[in-house]
Amino acid sequence: MQMPVQIFGTRKNAATRKAERFFAERRVPVHFVDLNERGASKGELQRFLQKFGIDALIDRSSKRFVEMGLGPSRYGPDRWFEILMDEPLILMQPLVRNQQKLTIGGACETEWKSWVAEGIK
Repeated sequence: MQMPVQIFGTRKNAATRKAERFFAERRVPVHFVDLNERGASKGELQRFLQKFGIDALIDRSSKRFVEMGLGPSRYGPDRWFEILMDEPLILMQPLVRNQQKLTIGGACETEWKSWVAEGIK
C-alpha cells in the first residue's frame, strides 16, 4: 500500500498550495497537517532539524516571526527548537516528508518528481 506524503503547512501559504497541487495532479495520497490547528510533533520536527539545521526551518519573513519581534534574537539551536514547537507558524513552509525523504519550501519540484518516478513508497 502506498504511504501518503505528509505536508506540513497552512492553506493560505502559496508554497504549501503548490506542493498540494503537485501531488494531487499526480494522484499521490497526501496527509496534510495544518499548522494553524496543530504543529508538527517533536519527532517530526527533529527529522527536519537533523537534515537541514535550525536556520533552514525558521521563516524569518513570516508574519508571526515579525509579530513576536524575533528579528534581533540570538538564541541557540535548542531555544529556537523550543520556539518552533510552541509557534509552528514561524516554520518555513511547506515541510514535506515521504518516508525518510524530506524537503523544505515550495521550490522542490525536481526532488518531488524523483519521488514520483521512483514510485512513492
